[in-house]
Amino acid sequence: MPRTRVSLSLALAAVLCTAPALAQQEISKVNGSIVAQAGRPYGDVETVNGSITIEGGASVKDAETVNGSIRAADDIGAASLSTVNGSIRVGERATVRGGVETVNGSIFIGAGGRVGGDVETVNGAIGLVDVDVDGRVATVSGDITVGVGSHVRGGIHVDKPSSNWFPVQINKRKPKIVIGPGAVVEGDLVFKREVTLYVHETARVGKVTGATPVSYSTAQSPQD
Repeated sequence: MPRTRVSLSLALAAVLCTAPALAQQEISKVNGSIVAQAGRPYGDVETVNGSITIEGGASVKDAETVNGSIRAADDIGAASLSTVNGSIRVGERATVRGGVETVNGSIFIGAGGRVGGDVETVNGAIGLVDVDVDGRVATVSGDITVGVGSHVRGGIHVDKPSSNWFPVQINKRKPKIVIGPGAVVEGDLVFKREVTLYVHETARVGKVTGATPVSYSTAQSPQD
């Protein structure tokens, strides 16, 4: 075999050997933010004190932080998204195979998204716009909006404040739950504390326990 062909073969072999490692790059920090660059695949991305940014078209396995927010652009993929002290905001057409959860912070998922697990927070609002959720949507003190065209298969659960959450400070205001136009919530809607529940006349919901639904027909839910 000519020397040039041998060199090219060795170079190709080197690229093929290193490609899986690049495809599964993992990032782990204690202090500092993380950016998953647009269009690239990653393994787990984890930090303790810092935010996580997932740029458009990037894919990650588990994205986890403790003190920091998670911001994901359009068309991202992830196994799960979780933080403790921080919000989670996800752009359009995202695919999250597992859950999306935080303790102190809000969650918003944009149009065309798909979540394979639960969407959960303790203190913070949850907003979904044309999103499919295979699991449940759950909170303790935050508002929930299951917006236009969204589909939640695992029901909705609002728990009552408990001393078990210490030292987490629970907001004692009455949560507002909105099921928007064309939205579907399968499974039970269980409210273990007082809430205000608005259900659009075009929405479809499962069994409601612990609240009396108030029907509305306008594009926006009534103001409290």
